[in-house]
Amino acid sequence: MMTTGLRPPIFLIGNYRSGTTITQKLIGLHPDIVTWDEPRTLWLYADPTRRHDEFGENDATEKVVRYIRTRFLEYQSRHGNRQIMENTPSNVLRVPFVHEIFPEAIFLYITRNPFSCISSMEIKWQRTKTLKGLKRTLEVTPVTQIHHYAKSFIKQFITKKILGKKYTPSYGPRYKGIEQDLKDCGKLTVIARQWARGNRKAREDLARLGTGRVFSFRYEDLMQDPEPVLRGIYKHCGLDCDDNIVRAAKEMIDPGRQQKWLRLDPNELAAIIPEVRDEMEIYRYEVPSLLVENGARPTRAPLAFQHGHPDIPSSG
Repeated sequence: MMTTGLRPPIFLIGNYRSGTTITQKLIGLHPDIVTWDEPRTLWLYADPTRRHDEFGENDATEKVVRYIRTRFLEYQSRHGNRQIMENTPSNVLRVPFVHEIFPEAIFLYITRNPFSCISSMEIKWQRTKTLKGLKRTLEVTPVTQIHHYAKSFIKQFITKKILGKKYTPSYGPRYKGIEQDLKDCGKLTVIARQWARGNRKAREDLARLGTGRVFSFRYEDLMQDPEPVLRGIYKHCGLDCDDNIVRAAKEMIDPGRQQKWLRLDPNELAAIIPEVRDEMEIYRYEVPSLLVENGARPTRAPLAFQHGHPDIPSSG
């Protein structure tokens, strides 16, 4: 089902804490783009009671397609008919669902060093949703489904504020089996699996879209040498990237935020290397020497990672 007047949305696919927010802001510098930041419950419309975030083509019924596309068109209309650039991190687990609803969409894919992601996610696991965040969630939630998310917020509040637990009941992409893993495994192991399984599923599903459909890049490359990566992103999206945009982007970027994972126990990090090693090698990430010293086996000698279209290999 095509919605008349809806411009092809740009979807930024990337795991939690992988740099999607800053990337969205950089793309939002273009005057013809309006960004939409994490309308999470919109993507759960098909089944808000599902205990995981994995949705496929079969979940995109005519009713679901009509509802989500209509909401996108409404958002576009409220913002001067500008093209929507959307970012919801849990979509790493439902690329086929997103593509079934928006076959005309433009896809971008970002990944980030797992240790930086794991460190940042571990902090987020300790925080409850703010009232501002709850308000933003409810703004895109159908009235008939609000009670599902109110229960989640109350559960988080009780867990953190009343019971005094260190971690909230849930954060990040809910892969199939995460509930059992939360019972059986340590928190860092679960977070490592969120990174590895989310990245692997997104990578394999995006590869199936075909040659040239997706522009892939690493967060580290965008931070260290933003201009070529940014120009590649804009070109893929059919947008002009003039020198003023590049200049503004460089002023927004802080490349010095990539070593915060050092706050974590190196022995605990070394223990989760088996969870992330395979995906690390695909994205040309090395095991840091500090963790090798603590017993982790190094990854294979890395090749140069080149951002662009060829770098989303499928394991299939």
